[in-house]
Amino acid sequence: MEHVVIAGGGPTGLWLAAELRLAGTPVTVLEVLHERAPHSKALTLHPRTLEILAFRGVAEPFLAEGRRIPSGHFGGLDERMDFGALDTPYPFTLALPQARTEELLEAHAVASGAEIRRGHRVTGLAQDADGVDVEVAGPDGPYTLRAAYVVGCDGTRSTVREAAGIAFPGTDATTWGWLGDVVLDAPPEGAVYAASGPAGGVMVVPMPDGVHRIVGGDPDSNGPDHPGELTLDALRAKVTRIAGTDFGMRDPRWLSRFGNATRQAAAYREGRVLLAGDAAHMHYPAGGVGLNVGLQDATNLGWKLAATLAGTAPDGLLDSYHAERHPVGADLLLSTRAQTALMNARSPEGQDLRTLLSGLIATVPAFSRSLAERLSALAVAYPPASPAHPLTGHRAPNLELAGGSDLFTALRPGRYVLVDFTGTPAPTQVPGADVYAAPRPDGRPAWSTVRTALIRPDGHVARASDEADTDGPALRADGATFETSPRP
Repeated sequence: MEHVVIAGGGPTGLWLAAELRLAGTPVTVLEVLHERAPHSKALTLHPRTLEILAFRGVAEPFLAEGRRIPSGHFGGLDERMDFGALDTPYPFTLALPQARTEELLEAHAVASGAEIRRGHRVTGLAQDADGVDVEVAGPDGPYTLRAAYVVGCDGTRSTVREAAGIAFPGTDATTWGWLGDVVLDAPPEGAVYAASGPAGGVMVVPMPDGVHRIVGGDPDSNGPDHPGELTLDALRAKVTRIAGTDFGMRDPRWLSRFGNATRQAAAYREGRVLLAGDAAHMHYPAGGVGLNVGLQDATNLGWKLAATLAGTAPDGLLDSYHAERHPVGADLLLSTRAQTALMNARSPEGQDLRTLLSGLIATVPAFSRSLAERLSALAVAYPPASPAHPLTGHRAPNLELAGGSDLFTALRPGRYVLVDFTGTPAPTQVPGADVYAAPRPDGRPAWSTVRTALIRPDGHVARASDEADTDGPALRADGATFETSPRP
């Protein structure tokens, strides 16, 4: 039995479904909503997410519709990080409402052969040694699905997580942000407007159809209790107090509040049940990274789960999903907590801290780049279990390949890719991997002496060898560990 049930048809669940279908795995997505939510919680696609879309060949529709913003903020600081310094084909964030992102991802999942059932809610599950019985409430009544594995992509209140008995420790909300999608008669100029001070902070971003998103926070919103429903008059008063104007706001499309409750699942896997996206981590939406981390979770999990079901995965491959992604989730929580503290630094000392850090972003390029790489997920690396080449576990850039192709194009089938920089007429053959010759990378010192590099289906380096190495390249491309032999 190879069937996988995914609870949740948001971005994470849809992308995971397509990743599994890339390997031919049967997938059913169960989504409680009969229709896609009209409001967009997320608005930002980060560079690493755009790379992931690119190495599955589906980036162009997103790029065609989204608005490119060449900088990003950390904690709402006045000075913004320059994404143009990043080693990526996509040195920008892409502003695209989540509703449209989901629509594009759903089309991709359906085209790949995934079954999506709307109006179907997971109500419980029971797993045994051979599979999982999933209890579902559907439009025609309750029923049971039998699956080999179940993945909870069903949000912070995940039924799958609770049914599997996975703890979700963390902290409750202590402050509340606010958001309004409104029409502005006198909008600020530029791609992003931001203002901050002792009265609070506010950011204004254009959206499609003549709407602007206004998001921010202020001291009046601090406290553990939900402040109640946001009204247009309350939003107008907050924005005027911070920015000195309400920009002529009217005709609200959506008004909402959100808290800084922060939690992470104790385990991303419990037997045949796995978690991804918001079901695995909950945090303040600082930096707009939540949707992105969910898609990156799914990219890490998809090929591992597919290989496990196909019987080609080595021992421990599926467990490496938790081992690799749980630390990324913990770092996400650390980053969003730190940014929340900066956003709420309203005292004179706090304002000085913001001024100091903002000045470092403006005057220390290495500091700015480090923050940008972290926020964009380009810095994510998975430490190897044993001593290995320094590139092992790191994200591979879009390397140029012989014949005018590139690595991201080579990754589209979802297979391992062996890149051979030796210039030999016949590159080393590696069962289970597609092999490409490549010219020596220019401008990338870490790659200057690499002889061969085996790239995982998720775009991270599985193994690399330098010119001085006596070991040969990997002989297997079916999991997290690889055998070696003398170089031919």
